[in-house]
Amino acid sequence: MPALHDLGYRSLFAHPELVRELITDFTSAKLFDEIPLSAFERVNPAYVSDRLSARQDDLVWRVRLGDEFLYVYILLECQSGVDRWMALRMQTYIGLLYQDLVKGHELSPGLLLPPVLPLVFYNGVPHWSASLDLTGLLMQAPAELAALQPSQRYVLIDQQRLDRTALEANASLLALLFGCELSAGPDVSKNVLPALMTWFRGTPEANLRRSVQVWVNGLLARATGKPEWFTLDSVEENADMDSKLSTWAEQFEELGFQKGFALAEKAKEDGKAEGQVIALRAVLGSLLRSRFGELPAPATQRIAQATQAELEQWFERSLNAPSLQAVFDAGATST
Repeated sequence: MPALHDLGYRSLFAHPELVRELITDFTSAKLFDEIPLSAFERVNPAYVSDRLSARQDDLVWRVRLGDEFLYVYILLECQSGVDRWMALRMQTYIGLLYQDLVKGHELSPGLLLPPVLPLVFYNGVPHWSASLDLTGLLMQAPAELAALQPSQRYVLIDQQRLDRTALEANASLLALLFGCELSAGPDVSKNVLPALMTWFRGTPEANLRRSVQVWVNGLLARATGKPEWFTLDSVEENADMDSKLSTWAEQFEELGFQKGFALAEKAKEDGKAEGQVIALRAVLGSLLRSRFGELPAPATQRIAQATQAELEQWFERSLNAPSLQAVFDAGATST
């Protein structure tokens, strides 16, 4: 079920804490180390395309540095093959971002475009073989034209090939979750599970907890081939935390991560698009009931008739929407 896992990563990187960890722990850009979370602001990248689902995996943040902003463009390539044209895609998206800033009069007092940190987060199995620079996709130009050719680089974070020893030595939440996905079942039980328990007990921020739960469920769905709903939101559920987390770890130990991955890949190859939609409906319904109680009939009917694009959009809103109505209507407010 790759779609559920994609949603899990999108929900994680909707939080400034994890965007900052992604940059400071997994790239060489260290200027973000001391930047407060209040300086991060998420930007809607809908300007990239008129189609709802066309750029659904892009995340754009702007970060205040003194009196100026810089932008972080995160492109998620979850469970997909290697895109030879990634550098060209990134140049196009950043160009559209710049056009939008010009149109919206969001430039510096000197009418200068802001710097952008382009990141590609990739967790597919094949080694990333695409050029990191647009110049690697261009024919060799005559000498007198060489200086006129475009160039665009991006930073690649290849999750499957991160240093496991370095991950184990890193105490951040993102390193813990990456280690969870990359570890074998016994390692999850012995090393990752206790750290995750500690994190849940010490983190009162409800939206971030829910995003981690969404990610865990995406990983469970990928490993088991069916949507599990793992939730620890209430006091009563927290009392049973050890049991729930232990059950989760046992599932991975019994299946083995590679076997779970093979199941997901087979589902993908078999073209189980309808199965993904059914799973999304089930998981969205579970999440909404955990937040707002039993669902009224009209809400249940809307979920049953929704497209995959609509379900994914509601899923993301449901993580921090103030009311059930706000999940289905972006302009709604809490009553």
